[in-house]
Amino acid sequence: MKYTFTLFIFISALVAFSQKEFEKYGPMGAQVYVDLKEALKVEKGVYKMDLSYKKLDPKVYEKIGSLKDLQALKLSGNGITDYPESFGDLLNLVYFASYNNKFRTFPPDLKHFYNLTHLELSHTKIDSIPAQIAYLNKLKTLKITDTDTILRLPDSFKFMKNLKEIQIENCIMDSFPRQIFRLPALTFLYLSNTNTYQLTTHFERLQSLEVLILESNPIEEIPSSIYLAKNLRFISLRNNKLTKLPATISQMENLAMLDLRGNPMSPQTIDEIRALLPGCEVKFEQKK
Repeated sequence: MKYTFTLFIFISALVAFSQKEFEKYGPMGAQVYVDLKEALKVEKGVYKMDLSYKKLDPKVYEKIGSLKDLQALKLSGNGITDYPESFGDLLNLVYFASYNNKFRTFPPDLKHFYNLTHLELSHTKIDSIPAQIAYLNKLKTLKITDTDTILRLPDSFKFMKNLKEIQIENCIMDSFPRQIFRLPALTFLYLSNTNTYQLTTHFERLQSLEVLILESNPIEEIPSSIYLAKNLRFISLRNNKLTKLPATISQMENLAMLDLRGNPMSPQTIDEIRALLPGCEVKFEQKK
């Protein structure tokens, strides 16, 4: 089964251990500051900061923009809901992630963050992605998970020409996310529990896509044009409402793994799919 083991490691690294991505950013060997007051005393040469589970004094938090060299910033469980006015001064920020802070919006003045390549927001109250996200033309990775409300995408999203990885999970989307399927550089797409019920028929636009994960959604049908995404190697359609797949999947010569667990398919249908994809590992478990 070609590439299966390598692909499994690849998926596991991206999904299960995404928190380690912080380590990849900033100068090699740079000190990771964990105390904002101490970092502000140093100010110059502060490249990485992890303030996870730190209670932030509002007056000190307001000064974070003084850290002009900061490239990687991680926040988690800080009890904050807003960005300080000086946040837009972090012009060298390449990586920003926030977990378990009830932010209501994206960072302000997104055009200031022209160096940002990784943006991750989890457990927020954000209900929409602003049109200004198009200013982030270096952004390669966007992860939004566990919002408390409906998540809306702007039409300007389609202009994110360098965006390669998208993960949206436990966020109810108010409509078919057509903007996502217009990103030519996209290699990794993960939509889980997003109320995605329909897919684009224009899979020919996704020539770079290698990993497609559409899990825990009410999808009942896969378009026959899916084979036009020629570079797909891994597809997970777990926990949807699929009873069959189009016969055109037989033309997906690069597909190494297809996960169909949690769908109401018959054993006969699975046998037919395996016959159409002799070089692909098809995962399926009969519901009891």
